[in-house]
Amino acid sequence: MADVNRSLGTRLKNESSIWRIGALPGVVIIGLVIAARLTGVLQWLEWRALDQGLRLRPAEPVDERILIVGINEADIRRIGTYPIPDRDLAALLKTLQTYQPAAIGLDIVRDLPVQPGHKALVQALRDKRVIAIEKLPDDKSGIGINPPPTLPAEQVGFVDALFDTDGILRRSLLGASDLKGDWHSSLSLRLAEAFLLTKNLSLENGIHDPEAMRFGSTELIRFQPNFGSYVRADAGGSQVLLNFRSGRNPFRIVSLQDIQLGQVNPKWIRDRIVLIGMTAPSTKDVVSSSAIVSDNPALIYGVEIQAHAISQIVSATLDQRPLLNVWSDGWEYVWIIAWGILGISLGRFIRAPLWILLGLTIACITLIGISYGLLLLGWWIPVAPALLVLVLNSAGLAAFYRYDQDLRSRLQDRQRVIDYTFNTIHNGPLQTLATLLRQVQSQDLPSSQMLSELQQLNQELRSVYDSVRRDALMQGDQFYLSHDRELNLQEPMHEVLYEVYTNVMERDLPCFKSLKVQLVTFEPMNERRLSVEQKRGLCRFLEEALCNVGKHAVCASRLEVKCIHAKGRNLIQVMDNGRGYDSSLPEGMGTQQARSLTKQLQGVFVREVRSTGGTLCELSWSVRKARFWRF
Repeated sequence: MADVNRSLGTRLKNESSIWRIGALPGVVIIGLVIAARLTGVLQWLEWRALDQGLRLRPAEPVDERILIVGINEADIRRIGTYPIPDRDLAALLKTLQTYQPAAIGLDIVRDLPVQPGHKALVQALRDKRVIAIEKLPDDKSGIGINPPPTLPAEQVGFVDALFDTDGILRRSLLGASDLKGDWHSSLSLRLAEAFLLTKNLSLENGIHDPEAMRFGSTELIRFQPNFGSYVRADAGGSQVLLNFRSGRNPFRIVSLQDIQLGQVNPKWIRDRIVLIGMTAPSTKDVVSSSAIVSDNPALIYGVEIQAHAISQIVSATLDQRPLLNVWSDGWEYVWIIAWGILGISLGRFIRAPLWILLGLTIACITLIGISYGLLLLGWWIPVAPALLVLVLNSAGLAAFYRYDQDLRSRLQDRQRVIDYTFNTIHNGPLQTLATLLRQVQSQDLPSSQMLSELQQLNQELRSVYDSVRRDALMQGDQFYLSHDRELNLQEPMHEVLYEVYTNVMERDLPCFKSLKVQLVTFEPMNERRLSVEQKRGLCRFLEEALCNVGKHAVCASRLEVKCIHAKGRNLIQVMDNGRGYDSSLPEGMGTQQARSLTKQLQGVFVREVRSTGGTLCELSWSVRKARFWRF
């Protein structure tokens, strides 16, 4: 039991050492990814992941509360001029007003008259339901675009857009101050507010965030400088992250000609929001948005973006459609670190390349699945950094551990050569030398016999090189005894051990000469989980134990050898009735090798002088059941 506990303690110590050394690169990788995220290097990856996740959502129904009147290329050719004259816009507004919409947004610049028909347009704009546009002065140039001069401020909304550094639109600016400090509202906010007022819902300050906007119980989540993957972003004014409506046709779009010819269902307009804008590519009123399902994400019309911004506010208020939110910074980094630790664990415990690929694939699918599921619920979590630490740690550390395993294997091979060299010298020349010294001390060795013994010693010493070289070059399944005798370790273990026994007993060792009785039992053993190197170790153990009998068991008349499997344990036992060895002497190399083998097998090793006389040398180990998930 003490040996088992000692073996377990050694294994735990080695495992702890491997974890300390092996986990260090993984911790460094996690630290580097977090540092990269903190500096904004990973922003574009996380933005792309967000865009792709939004594109892959199931298609939502068409938002019936919004109708887009898109003036397309056919309308421009039919009118014959561009910009569209005030006369045509005035006629369009008058027609739409007859259908009693809740609000009309004119997403076409009209800071200057476009004759003919300017007076008719001014008359049409007097309807309080019409919201026209402006563009706030730029901080650098100080130049903006004015609204129609006759409109009051409450009928004006700006259409300024905030693009990320990759040129993609992901945020909606709801309110901002101009260079004079005056507050302005966006077109989308004005139209959503006008529509929600018909539902008795007014715009108020937030409860959880007093600087946020709120309609009823729905508080619009205000964008912050470090919102999600954003790092020190411009969060001026009041911004929200756009949760674009999914699907290829999120809104109903009709043309100017459809309105003029009366080819529009009045239900599409009555009590709804109507947006008027350009849907002709030649006007270049387009933005880039990778999150919208489109044949060309770089050509999303500005009026469609306004519809998405309006729909987000109205749908969140009336339908509880989720707004995009993020975790706090602390939870985001806990999430990243957790996946990094999982990657370290995969790299540590799974070694086979195919199993690593399978485990990594399952982990990546799980990570992406969780992130996608949370996105459907309105939570944008850091999937790109988590994927990075997971993949780098699992694949990279698996390679590191494989290198470490190969290095340890090479060291074990070198140690094996050293052990084999010792055994070759110990069980050959040293045995001859010990016999020679004993005979010299007894002064009963004739000179001719001494010469013969010395010649034999010389020959054995010379053969050590060839024996060691042969062992170093052998491929896997051989074990060499003296006199170039080769054993195949693929044969049943009890047969191999019997060959070891036979070979050793043929050697000219002095204490073998007094043996009268030899009780030998070699029965099939359970070889489960025995490596080739461990089989070699068992052969050396038996060889060493028998050689010790031949050297030290003075006056031994009985030798008992057992190699059996009984009661779930394998047993190799050598027992004699000679005078035995001096237990006060320090342990030799053979005993140290036996203890090392015992640790590998998690077994029990005994070498002791028996009370009835003689020496017992025994190695036993239990055979555990196979583990199904052993990689």
